[in-house]
Amino acid sequence: MKEILKKLKSGKITVKEAETLLEKSSFDRLKLKFVDKLARLDIYRQDRAGIPEVILAEGKKPTWAVKLIIEMTKAQGRAIVTRVDSALVKKIKKSIPRGFTIKVYNEAHMVVVKKRRYKVVGTGGKIGLIAAGTSDIGVAEEARVFAQEMGCEVLYGYDVGIAGVHRVLEPLKEMLSNDVDVIIVVAGMDAVLPITVKGLVHLPVIGVPTSVGYGIGAGGIAPLLTMLQSCSPGLAVVNIDNGFGAGALASLIANRAAKFRKNKRRRIWL
Repeated sequence: MKEILKKLKSGKITVKEAETLLEKSSFDRLKLKFVDKLARLDIYRQDRAGIPEVILAEGKKPTWAVKLIIEMTKAQGRAIVTRVDSALVKKIKKSIPRGFTIKVYNEAHMVVVKKRRYKVVGTGGKIGLIAAGTSDIGVAEEARVFAQEMGCEVLYGYDVGIAGVHRVLEPLKEMLSNDVDVIIVVAGMDAVLPITVKGLVHLPVIGVPTSVGYGIGAGGIAPLLTMLQSCSPGLAVVNIDNGFGAGALASLIANRAAKFRKNKRRRIWL
C-alpha cells in the first residue's frame, strides 16, 4: 500500500490506477495458501490484522507440522510455532531446507524458523512481563518470545508471587521507569497477583491464569475465575495457559502506542 501511495504522490500513476491497485491489494490480503489439501495458511494475516498466523504444533502429526512450517517460511520469511516437543524439534532440524535458520526456545516450547536474511524490526513497543512462580515461567516465556517476534522490547521479572507481595515491587519499579505500555501477569494457584499489580499501576494489565496449583485449582479454573472476578478495573484476562494470546494482545497495544509516539514526535518537529 505504501508503495502505491508513493507512486501516486510522485506522479508515476494516476488516481484511477492507484484505486485499482489498492483494490487488488486488499483482495490479495484475503488470499490463503493451500497446502496439500491439508491446511489453509493465512499468510497475509499480519498485514491485515497486525498478528501473523502462528502454527500450533500440538495435536498435529509431525510431518504435517513440518510441511506447514516450511511453506509458511517460504511464503513470509518466518514461521512461529507453539507447543513444540523435542521429537518435533529434531524433525524440523532434519527437514528444513538450506537457507533457513531455526531458533529453539525450550522453556516456551516454541520454535521460530526464518529465512537467513529475515530480521525482526524493533517497533519501539515496550511490554512488562511478570510470572508469579517458577512453575509459571513456561507460559510467561511463550508470551515473551512471541512479543519479541512482534518487535517489542520485553522487560520481565519472574518468581514474584503474592506470597511475598514485596517481591513484585522492584520489577514493577523497573518496568514503570522504562515506560512500558502494558504489563502481562502470569499466575496460577490463587492468582491474586495480576489484581494486585493492576491496583498499583496506571497501565492496562493482561492476566494469564495457569494450570499450576494443588487440588481443584490445578486445572486452572480457580485462577481464571479469580482474575475474572477482579475488583481492579483495567485487567483483561486470556484463557488458561495462553501465553501466546497474552503476547499477541500486549503486542497490539504496545505497537499501537509506539506508533502514536512516533507520529507525535514527527508532528512536533514539523
